[in-house]
Amino acid sequence: MDIKRPCTIQVKVIPNAAKSAVIGWQGDVLKVRLHAPPEKGQANEELIACLADHLQIPKSSIQIVSGLTSRLKRVRIRPLA
Repeated sequence: MDIKRPCTIQVKVIPNAAKSAVIGWQGDVLKVRLHAPPEKGQANEELIACLADHLQIPKSSIQIVSGLTSRLKRVRIRPLA
C-alpha cells in the first residue's frame, strides 16, 4: 500500500489474533488482525502502530477518526511530504 497524499480509509479490526498483521483489502475495507484485546484502547493503539509499521510512516501520521469502540473504523493517514 503506497499512500502519497492524505486519505481516509475504512479498516476492519480483528482483535485477539495470534499475531498482528495487515491482511489485505476486502472491497474498500482494509482488514487488520491485532494481537491486543479490545479493552481500554489497547487494540486502537496497536492498530496505529501496525499501520505505521506497514506503511513505514510515523504513528503521528495516523489518526482514528471514528469507530473507537467498533471493529469497523475510519482512519485518516497523512504521509510525510
